[in-house]
Amino acid sequence: MRSREIEPIVQKYAKQYPIVTISGPRQSGKTTLSKMLFPKKKYASLENPDLREFARTDPNGFIQRYREGAIFDEVQRCPELVSYLQTEVDTDTTPGRFILTGSGQFELMENVSQSLAGRTAIVRLLPFSLLEAYPEQMPSLDQVLLTGFYPAIFDRELNPREMYGFYTDTYIEKDVRNLLNIKDLSRFEVFLKLCAGRSGQQLNLNEIGTAAGINHNTVKSWISILETSFIIKRVQPYYNNLNKRLVKAPKIYFLDTGLVCYLLGIKQTEHLEHHPLRGAIFETYVVSEIIKNRYNQGYKEDLYYMRDSKGHEIDLVLDHGLNCSLCDIKSAQTIASDFFKNLKYYEKTELQIDTKYLVYGGEDSYVHSATEVVSWNKLQEIKY
Repeated sequence: MRSREIEPIVQKYAKQYPIVTISGPRQSGKTTLSKMLFPKKKYASLENPDLREFARTDPNGFIQRYREGAIFDEVQRCPELVSYLQTEVDTDTTPGRFILTGSGQFELMENVSQSLAGRTAIVRLLPFSLLEAYPEQMPSLDQVLLTGFYPAIFDRELNPREMYGFYTDTYIEKDVRNLLNIKDLSRFEVFLKLCAGRSGQQLNLNEIGTAAGINHNTVKSWISILETSFIIKRVQPYYNNLNKRLVKAPKIYFLDTGLVCYLLGIKQTEHLEHHPLRGAIFETYVVSEIIKNRYNQGYKEDLYYMRDSKGHEIDLVLDHGLNCSLCDIKSAQTIASDFFKNLKYYEKTELQIDTKYLVYGGEDSYVHSATEVVSWNKLQEIKY
């Protein structure tokens, strides 16, 4: 059983709050993490129809059965239970009594925010980070991008392409069908592939809608479902004092490159090596890794991007409050002088810049042109 970088944060919160809520995408390891960190707690999965019916019809009786504390898995399957947990932990505020997990953030977080404000800590668990997936021997960059990071691939030695095929089918069946009145699921599958082809690009709702044969509002709704399901992340533009010059549309990123490669039909590293979207897939990897690192340290993303009307773009802006750090991303294995031009451009603006980073597909990390050049496999060197 692999250790997870987020473990110290979960253990810390379990000593401070009566409830710890672990949310994240399906198959990201929430159940495994909970059982590993709290082996003495009783475990109840609300995917179990009998337990779910018990919790719905007699929530007080259900909680009394687990009054000494428990792990309630997939709690979004019984959102009514959360209100009763509020009363229970108000009576007994012992830290770490209940661990809640849920993959349906869209349902779970609404109930948590309404009923458990101030009573629960919330952590977000994404699939493995690079170092969690490869703690010893590191494969090639293209192999990493193609394989992705879902734990089952590594723990059970699954074929990534088969796993992502089943994962996509299961996700559509279990989550999307329950949330949206989609009569033609094949249309949603087309939409999902169109989004994969736009990972790392600005979000254009009308363009996607036209290509998928759905209207603007439907695209907006489906994008929200993908985001709250931890399939994609929208990165908003960074305005600061430059708002009159900057574009306003967000960019979208998938949170796993293996899923992107599957949806794009990329089957081998040789295909990926020469694929026209390889640069976007690499950028997707970097952004998702940085988001994982943020979550694993107990932080929110606080990530933005910047692009002005003249096309000067910074892939990531790390907001520190009073100042920010800039990060540009290049998939090439060697550094070219023009890689630094946008970093130098924004250095001359009124932005208060702390550190400049350039992440690339090479192996060495060093300082060049007052910029921290960071290898693709050393993203932990980016400070927040």
